[in-house]
Amino acid sequence: QQVVTAFERVARDGGEVDILVNNVWGGYERMIENGVFTWTRPFWEQPVWRWDSMFAAGVRAHYFASQLAARSMITRRRGLIVNVSFWAAQKHIGNVAYGVSKAATDKMTADMAVELQPYGVTVVSLYPGLVRTEKVMQAAAWLDLSNSESPEFIGRAVTALASDPDVIRHTGAVCIAARLAIEYG
Repeated sequence: QQVVTAFERVARDGGEVDILVNNVWGGYERMIENGVFTWTRPFWEQPVWRWDSMFAAGVRAHYFASQLAARSMITRRRGLIVNVSFWAAQKHIGNVAYGVSKAATDKMTADMAVELQPYGVTVVSLYPGLVRTEKVMQAAAWLDLSNSESPEFIGRAVTALASDPDVIRHTGAVCIAARLAIEYG
């Protein structure tokens, strides 16, 4: 209901949704339990709540927000939906639930792109590197942050996409933040 209310408020205030960045994600809570980093445990030792959280406060949330945004984007025949995903969709990183949920995000992106392209709406998956979010910084003792990225870097990648008059050429694709930095300068 909070998401619906937010979209209704934008519409009521006369605004339009031109860009939607789906970046909410669940499953990061309690990565450290009783002083132990549990994130990388094998799937048979992972709590099922972690799977459920990644799909509810991740894939499902992205799907629902995209539904709401797409409705106004298709009437205006323009818009950009960015689904933040990660390399775990393509190779094992962290744990099984994480990889499967990111792969689902990429498939959702590809399928949404097929349905929205005739309306001029672009949908991409964006792969950042390891981003120094609050949760990542809480787990910094167990992570190599030497090649990590700031949240601002990812924001600049989104801004570059949104500013591209031919962004539709990327629709359905996985865009890598570091490659976008090279492409857009």
